[in-house]
Amino acid sequence: MGNFAATLATLLVNGVAYGMMLFLISVGLTITLGVMRVINLAHCAFAMIGGYFALVFATRFGLHFFIVVPLAVVATMVVGYVLERTLYRWVYAASELGQVLMTIGLTFILISVVNLMFGGTLQRVPIPEMLVGNIQIGQLHITIYRVFLLVASATVALALWLGLERTDFGARLRAAVDNKKMAACVGIDVARLFSFTFAIGCGLAALGGVLGAEIVPLEPYYGLKYLILVLIVVSVGGLGSLGGSLLSALLLGVIDTLGRYYLHELGGFVLYIFVLLLLLVRPQGLLGRA
Repeated sequence: MGNFAATLATLLVNGVAYGMMLFLISVGLTITLGVMRVINLAHCAFAMIGGYFALVFATRFGLHFFIVVPLAVVATMVVGYVLERTLYRWVYAASELGQVLMTIGLTFILISVVNLMFGGTLQRVPIPEMLVGNIQIGQLHITIYRVFLLVASATVALALWLGLERTDFGARLRAAVDNKKMAACVGIDVARLFSFTFAIGCGLAALGGVLGAEIVPLEPYYGLKYLILVLIVVSVGGLGSLGGSLLSALLLGVIDTLGRYYLHELGGFVLYIFVLLLLLVRPQGLLGRA
């Protein structure tokens, strides 16, 4: 394998891993925005919360990484569930502009809390030795952690699709979204169902924040800094489309990685140019409905 081909293959693997991390974070917003019809601009803040939960469990309690990850996800889901049952009840009743203002305000509050507790320095969640290092195949060098991230993300994507498309929970959720009153008439507790769905979305964001901390370090402004990327993934994929979000995240991850390497003078502009052209052609996104 020549140097160019090895470099390209390495960049593609890194881009796919980055895209899968974006998918993990954004898929929760796909559910809440595209399925529940709630504009939750505090979504990335839940990814940040999950990352800092993992940091505390790992550094202050000395727990192993594979114990830290589920604990951080569950803790974030509890926070999301409590906020959904209290604060977000007002958000649901607000207009679209009200939802934007209230959730972005919540993001600033969470940023201030994190900055007060952890300071403004970049943080990374410690990973075990088994995930450190590279896999070398000829001239191709692949980071072990990125391979792990790919496998974990693909597993979550498959489980999420099965959960929403092949289970009673998914059928109830789709029914509640299509017609809340009719769903309530057949015995579905719509409020409780939406609470659990919102908590699951927060947990998925937390999972992306924890697993992606090795690529995207934790910081107080995490919730705002990466919000645009997450919104782009959801918009390009198509509102409410899990497959669209997955495809969008992979495309954006690869394009951003290749663009920054081969066209480093333009930096991140390559990604935004691609998004602009795509949405001009398909305003509904890749797999969204017209």
